[in-house]
Amino acid sequence: MPKTIIQTENAPRAVGPYSQGVKIEGESLIFVSGQIALDPKTGDRISGGIVPETRQAIENIKAILEAAGSGLDKVMKTTVFLHSMDDFGVMNEVYNQYFTTDPPARSTIEVSRLPKGMKVEIEAIALV
Repeated sequence: MPKTIIQTENAPRAVGPYSQGVKIEGESLIFVSGQIALDPKTGDRISGGIVPETRQAIENIKAILEAAGSGLDKVMKTTVFLHSMDDFGVMNEVYNQYFTTDPPARSTIEVSRLPKGMKVEIEAIALV
């Protein structure tokens, strides 16, 4: 099953041995690696707490999906990793601004640590 690596300058470069996204040919699926709140232009961390971090993570996902010919409306599943479940409600408010109708399936998991000291990381699976 051939795959296409998705790479865009409109989302942060991968900070390790992984791709921003992978599109599976013949299956019409795109797997977006976990995104954190990094500015795609500078690679710098977006600060300010859970609200701007959630917003930037989703904007990064959106950019990767668009580079693959998809969009947020075609997301089927997300996984949200939170440093603290205390941020769940606020993260949910921001998330809801992006997935307003027919939201994707989702899991939310509290983790002890995230890359670069972030509060949230989000990954997605979407259709082309």
